[in-house]
Amino acid sequence: MLESVGALTGSPWIYAVVALSVLLDVLLPVLPSGVLVITAATAAAAGTTTVTATAGEATRQVPSLVALTLCAATASVLGDLVAYRLAWRGGDRLDRAIARSRRLTSAQERLGAALSRGGGALVVIARFAPAGRSVVSLGAGAAHRKVKEFLPWSAVAGVAWAVYSVGLGYFGGQWLGAGWMGTAVSVLALFLAGALAAVVVRRPAHGSAAPAAGAPAGT
Repeated sequence: MLESVGALTGSPWIYAVVALSVLLDVLLPVLPSGVLVITAATAAAAGTTTVTATAGEATRQVPSLVALTLCAATASVLGDLVAYRLAWRGGDRLDRAIARSRRLTSAQERLGAALSRGGGALVVIARFAPAGRSVVSLGAGAAHRKVKEFLPWSAVAGVAWAVYSVGLGYFGGQWLGAGWMGTAVSVLALFLAGALAAVVVRRPAHGSAAPAAGAPAGT
């Protein structure tokens, strides 16, 4: 991964690749968007690099941390909105698919209760859990939650995840070197955060089941 991304770090294409990966992984959670963001940020920790070629030396600029963070956060929010709108229009077929999955049903109920109470911390926490972003975005759309209830928390989640991922890559590269060791430790920290978030999301919320059953869906 480091070598593949390394070939892109001197080109604006790195931002397009990161954006596309983050945008699509809400529908394809197997895409390693977090790993890609961390790897690019680790490359940024190296600063300006010099590449020796046959004809001489060429200077290659590494990614901008600010641009990388904005790119990842924006793509995250846009991806959430795409999944939200697809689920909103999914109709009976999607409702039946959710009903067959205890995980999706539980997530939809908990999300509905959280949003109806005016709190969306669940949306932020789920952004770090494996496939949590997909479950929350699809659940909000399928339940026809108002976009003004979902979008602000999606934005907070996207920014928090982007800042955390870029920060992991950058500081891991600073402390451990911009090589495989720095990237590996940073990715491990991302996975640990995801595991902790998954535990929090799956934990039953006291008193949330009853409000969720009677919570009106927004239109």
